Amino acid sequence: MMRTSFNDGWQTRPKVNLFAELSGAKVPFRSVTLPHDAMIERERAAPGGEATMEGGAGAYFPGGTYEYRKTFSVPEEHRGKRILFEFEGVYRDAVVYVNGDYAGQRPFGYSHFFIDADRFLRFGQDNEIRVEARAHRDSRWYTGAGIYRDTWMLVGEVVRISPDGVRVATPDIDGERAVVEVATRVENDSLAIRTVDVVTELRDPDGSVVAGDVSKATVLPGEPATVRQRLYVRGPLLWSPDAPALYTATVALKEEAEAEAYLAADAVADVDVDVDVDVETVAFGIRSLSLDPEHGLRINGETVKLRGACVHHDNGVLGAATFARAEERRVRFLKDAGFNAIRMSHNPMSKAMLDACDRLGMLVVDEAFDVWTSGKSEFDYSLNFPEWWERDIEAMVAKDYNHPSVIMYSIGNEIPETGSPLGAAWGRRLAEKVRSSDHTRYVTNAVNGMLAVMSELGKLRQQSPAKTENTENTESAAVEDKGINTLMADAGDMMNAISASGLVTQKTAESFAVLDVAGMNYAEARYALDKDLFPHRIILGTETFPTRIDGNWRLVEQHGHVIGDFTWTGWDYLGEVGIGRPQYLTPDAPRPAHTAPYPYLVAGCGDLDITGHRRPASYYREIVFGLRTQPYIAVRRPQHHGKTDAGTPWAWSDTVATWTWPGWEGEPVTIEVYGDADEVELLLDGRSLGRRPVGEGHRFRTEFDTTYEPGELLAIAYRDGAETGRTALRSVTGPVGLRAEADRPVITAKGGDLAYVSLTLTDPDGTLHTAADRPVRVDVSGAGVLLGFGSADPSTEERFDATERRTYEGRALAVLRPTGPGRIRLLATAPGCDPADVVVTVE
Repeated sequence: MMRTSFNDGWQTRPKVNLFAELSGAKVPFRSVTLPHDAMIERERAAPGGEATMEGGAGAYFPGGTYEYRKTFSVPEEHRGKRILFEFEGVYRDAVVYVNGDYAGQRPFGYSHFFIDADRFLRFGQDNEIRVEARAHRDSRWYTGAGIYRDTWMLVGEVVRISPDGVRVATPDIDGERAVVEVATRVENDSLAIRTVDVVTELRDPDGSVVAGDVSKATVLPGEPATVRQRLYVRGPLLWSPDAPALYTATVALKEEAEAEAYLAADAVADVDVDVDVDVETVAFGIRSLSLDPEHGLRINGETVKLRGACVHHDNGVLGAATFARAEERRVRFLKDAGFNAIRMSHNPMSKAMLDACDRLGMLVVDEAFDVWTSGKSEFDYSLNFPEWWERDIEAMVAKDYNHPSVIMYSIGNEIPETGSPLGAAWGRRLAEKVRSSDHTRYVTNAVNGMLAVMSELGKLRQQSPAKTENTENTESAAVEDKGINTLMADAGDMMNAISASGLVTQKTAESFAVLDVAGMNYAEARYALDKDLFPHRIILGTETFPTRIDGNWRLVEQHGHVIGDFTWTGWDYLGEVGIGRPQYLTPDAPRPAHTAPYPYLVAGCGDLDITGHRRPASYYREIVFGLRTQPYIAVRRPQHHGKTDAGTPWAWSDTVATWTWPGWEGEPVTIEVYGDADEVELLLDGRSLGRRPVGEGHRFRTEFDTTYEPGELLAIAYRDGAETGRTALRSVTGPVGLRAEADRPVITAKGGDLAYVSLTLTDPDGTLHTAADRPVRVDVSGAGVLLGFGSADPSTEERFDATERRTYEGRALAVLRPTGPGRIRLLATAPGCDPADVVVTVE
């Protein structure tokens, strides 16, 4: 079917009750271009004010109901054709009307879906499509709201290839050739039996045709036919994270005369693929997957340990709006930081991010749901799950099938039901549904052992010690007596202890047995244990604490049946505010608080902040992974020197990679140095502050205490007495200047491209000034608009759609959306600084 972007020309407003409008309460529409997040434009409010999504869980944004509409014309010549609208994502409870008539709906906010529209259309006239979306207390994190992913108009003949109807698999690969199986679903909505020829061409990454085939297909009215073709590619280029080679398969439905001409030509030569019926092209990769407890996960026969990042779907300063460039940027930055895998948490990944993962060589664990039948929020998807789960699983698999980056499906996250027999039965249903749709990939489920037995722990807690001795698992009771009362005081140890208990072993056995890979959240204590208890069980750390990566990665490397680790999180996100923020013990706060008060905005636990800047934890992880030989310096904020840290297990130390602390001269300061070496020496202006052991035996880190003096701080790592790397921090000198730098000088006008402009405060030598924050105003002119503007400030009332924002630790980020070919100019001004500008060309 012919696909055309349907993103332009929309209008939106908060939905108004019809009766309220009749009484005079008019709310005007305003023009928007999709993708669009309606929630990010709302005013945040502290609890007690306007009703919020979930308080801190939703970053104190309000929920609401939103209405979108678009007027469009359909030419008379389209009469008799099939016309569909595709929505890649609408959050949430989408209801679609065409010319005032109900046309379809989708409760789940993360599934792509199609609206069969031709029966509602007026040909040769204007038409209106209207979409309603609502979000209200239905999630544990910031979701955004509205039509936040791309939309498409699809036009095809009555005989055509189904949407998502071409599926490519590579079941048999050796050193000489690869078998490529292409399955094409052909639909016939006419009243006659139709016979077409299915012509398939495979092209290599250079665009050369490497295989072709023609199959005849007779399609009965109303009875889709699946055409399977088996092709052979000689000397295949294999897709892998290090070499992500992508082929394409073009499938055309041709009349018999055209097919005969194709057969008369060489099937591996370029031929005209213009068609009278339909054509579809998909990208795919040739790669094999295998799994066993000894070698773990193997891709193309090579063992791969998953260096994983959990990520939510929001794009920071853009809110939930999903642009192709934003998704690609996140994937590229995460890979540059040392990750080779992403777990989309806790919903299916966008098509744009999947495409980026294919191109850049990032492995994917795509996750279906955060809830099944047991709700976690008042109005979440658990209310729709029993009716819709099969269709949403089918949509996820259809979206993912041709993407070589996808190696595994996760059917859930921290599902409380997994500790019960009925929950295990639900898990079996979901796993088998996935396998019936795609048998080429593995199935996991991110199980939190503590949540799976929470109801049992509650019962044990209510029992007296005498009664507890008679329970079926006294170990779990002891854990309960010791830990539930102080759960948040040491959440990591508590979850581990419970997850390793006999109670969890028993209660989750069936839920794990229905899976190919046992996904475990915060349960590394089970890794070695299960090698003996369940010798055929393969484990993936689907969610782990960032502060424990050194020990977790050691377990991953030691055990073949443990195939990887996914940190919470790789990229910071909106909502679940402050779970990773620095906290200190005080008489009023004797233990850490899980949620930060308003106006906290972000979780604060990402290796990269919401603008894409790498935080100290990211460099530490890179060292633990063995990917960085240079040491890294992180300085604790001197204003908190001597205080007792009380952060949660998601919280990194309160450090910044800077040696600029005006006003703290002569005051004590602690310096953290990370490194994979025998020892590291720290020098201040050439004066040694000593040598300290570092490396794996010391958790890859050491500390130095000194007093702050401006100058140069230099760390040198040594192994066997020889230098292995060095890094330095320098204090700023001279006046503060404002710099503006675009990520690329040239962007494209279509395809979801964006320009990211970094705004930094520096000295004349380019050293970042982290202690001179000030408001920055931007003016955008020319062939583009300001799409989002913000910083990584974790606690702020500033808006992302404003033209003025305050820097945070010397940085801010502006995102520009092109409106057509030409040039975009951004002019930035800040008090005490010369203006800075940047020009981006749009082609």
